[in-house]
Amino acid sequence: MDKRGLKSKTQANREKTFMSRVFFWGYERGYVKGNPCKGVRQYREKSRERYITDAEYAAVFAAAPDMVRAVMELAYLCCARQSDVFALTRNQILEDGIYICQGKTGAKQIKAWSDRLRAAVALADSVPISTGIASAYVIHQQNGNKYMRDGFNSRWRNAKLAAKAANPAMNIDFTFHDLKAKGISDLEGSLIEKQAISGHKNSSQTAIYDRRVKIVPVVGNQKK
Repeated sequence: MDKRGLKSKTQANREKTFMSRVFFWGYERGYVKGNPCKGVRQYREKSRERYITDAEYAAVFAAAPDMVRAVMELAYLCCARQSDVFALTRNQILEDGIYICQGKTGAKQIKAWSDRLRAAVALADSVPISTGIASAYVIHQQNGNKYMRDGFNSRWRNAKLAAKAANPAMNIDFTFHDLKAKGISDLEGSLIEKQAISGHKNSSQTAIYDRRVKIVPVVGNQKK
């Protein structure tokens, strides 16, 4: 833990959590006598503050293939995790919107239609698929199978590299998960309203994703 933490405190925490789950599984089944990870303190992690500007989003969107564009839009507009976007099936496309059950929290929501959301689904529908194959997934490979993380992320990285080459002065250091934070940050309304839309269990979770710097009035210019 100490050695790994010298390189990356976040990675050290993730590996410790993984090992703890493995030992807990083994303890329940009598394979080990205890969990050596129990009581080991994790490193304090600093919350990410990266907010993707509209210009940065547009730069990557312009450089990306249609499949990546569709995933970007669905993740941003629905404030959804990458895994939840990949898991979307045709049965979740409803008259009122897109039904999403969050894999992490179990929160169930219907993301109401907007013109831009409809356009994102139409873009996903335009992605080529082999003749004679029908896919159950909204985001699919050419053979109809759903995209996996590694296969998508290579295309995501290529889009970012292309965007950087086309815009050398622009900072393209954000991650795909930052798209969810951009979505929550760009929502209108209070933190409680954003929590309801994001599906978080509490507002403190939502606050971590709400990263846009607020514009506040100066003394003497407050609304009465």
